[in-house]
Amino acid sequence: MRALISVSDKTGVVDFARGLVDLGVEIVSTGGTARALQEAGLPVTYVKEVTGFPEILDGRVKTLHPAIHGGILARRTADHLDQLKEHRITPIDLVAVNLYPFRETIARPGVTLEEAIENIDIGGPAMVRAAAKNHQHVLVVVNPSRYPEVLAALRAGNVTGRLRLELAREAFAHTAAYDAAIAAYLQKQLQGDMPFPPAWVMSLELAQSLRYGENPHQRAAFYRDPTVTGPCVGTAVQLAGKELSYNNILDVNAALELVREFMDPSAVIIKHNNPCGAASAGDLATAYRLAYEGDPVSAFGGIVACNCTVDTETARQMAEIFLEAIIAPGFTPEALEILTAKQNLRLLQTGPLTGQSTDGLDMRRVNGGLLVQEADRALTRPDRVRVVTEKQPTEGQLAEMAFAMAVVKHVKSNAIVVTKNRQLIGVGAGQMNRVGSARIALEQAGEKARGAVLASDAFFPFRDTVDEAARAGIAAIIQPGGSVRDEESIAACNEHGITMVFTGMRHFKH
Repeated sequence: MRALISVSDKTGVVDFARGLVDLGVEIVSTGGTARALQEAGLPVTYVKEVTGFPEILDGRVKTLHPAIHGGILARRTADHLDQLKEHRITPIDLVAVNLYPFRETIARPGVTLEEAIENIDIGGPAMVRAAAKNHQHVLVVVNPSRYPEVLAALRAGNVTGRLRLELAREAFAHTAAYDAAIAAYLQKQLQGDMPFPPAWVMSLELAQSLRYGENPHQRAAFYRDPTVTGPCVGTAVQLAGKELSYNNILDVNAALELVREFMDPSAVIIKHNNPCGAASAGDLATAYRLAYEGDPVSAFGGIVACNCTVDTETARQMAEIFLEAIIAPGFTPEALEILTAKQNLRLLQTGPLTGQSTDGLDMRRVNGGLLVQEADRALTRPDRVRVVTEKQPTEGQLAEMAFAMAVVKHVKSNAIVVTKNRQLIGVGAGQMNRVGSARIALEQAGEKARGAVLASDAFFPFRDTVDEAARAGIAAIIQPGGSVRDEESIAACNEHGITMVFTGMRHFKH
């Protein structure tokens, strides 16, 4: 029996090879893998001794040879074995190969296109695919965690057809993921010219199986995109608590994406993918208290996100009610001690939110396809809004409007929010008409609505929302504008003494 071993990830390879040698298997290898096995005292045959041809082109060509691929691809039929014998080729019964570290290379800061290209493996995928195609006769192992299982099967003389098929599927997934990573990297080099390629290629890795999906009768899993780096729900580290559920992950993502909109210490609370609390302040403890007080009823069982390290005082407040999960850049040791005392509370750490993650696209699955768009990263700048009413906004109102628009951007359409002193005090989400959302938000805000700001994710089709806002005492409105009846809404604001600005930018979130 002959095995070809050539691995970039050398985890466990020496013990695996030693187990094969103990079974009487001849080891054929290349380069660094061969040296590692020799240094461990194992007998190794170099590939060039098999091919009778040296490695050439700086190692770009070493295994691309009939003596290798004939040995891998031959079926164990009389005809194929006769051809191998005629050409003096020995069958290869096991291929243990994993590929050049392309993903690790492109993850390094400052890596050049030339460096990335040189880490594209050619011979490795060819051998893996050949072995996987011929899996009925050749064992293919691309994952080091499989080594003990394969050795155990060989020792027992019981290599099942199911194991061979599992290994083949894993091998093709391995090469597919590798090619997808290369395609994604090259796509980024063309991003400005071709943001949406004619064929969409991506590969995701299973991060965890979930107990169930949105409902208990639905099976579910969470897959991570390994090309995405930076702080996000996919790269966050869980420090404590029960395993995350499907709905937890959705809500944690929504919370984090909202809180990273703000520069000052901020906290948000999410329920059912909509914010029920959000606030910015001079310190995190105050921000969290204000976020909670915005809707204490809905905050129960919520998901919290913070944009700075959770300290002792903030943790004490958080521990007073039942929360599902908290995600933050970090936790002080004292805060961690307080929060881990709540056994089931999930704590996730992202590291500093110094910028957006590298995932700049928003994808949504529909039956039969995938919708892809640029992520909505646009921010409302107070110096770029257009005042459309007789009454001019104060600097404080302009800042409050920017805060309100950042929040409403993350509320399901039709969306209306009411904020005051950088605190969310009213939310109307997902209604089929805009005035309905406004009534819900204003009713929730109650007396606090007097002197507050109202933000809308899209234009007002009629003046009715302005009239509702006026009755509640709203002082300022921010909306995109663009309705054929904008003049009616502007006239209504002038009648009621409300200042209103247009952003010219809609923020639908369906």
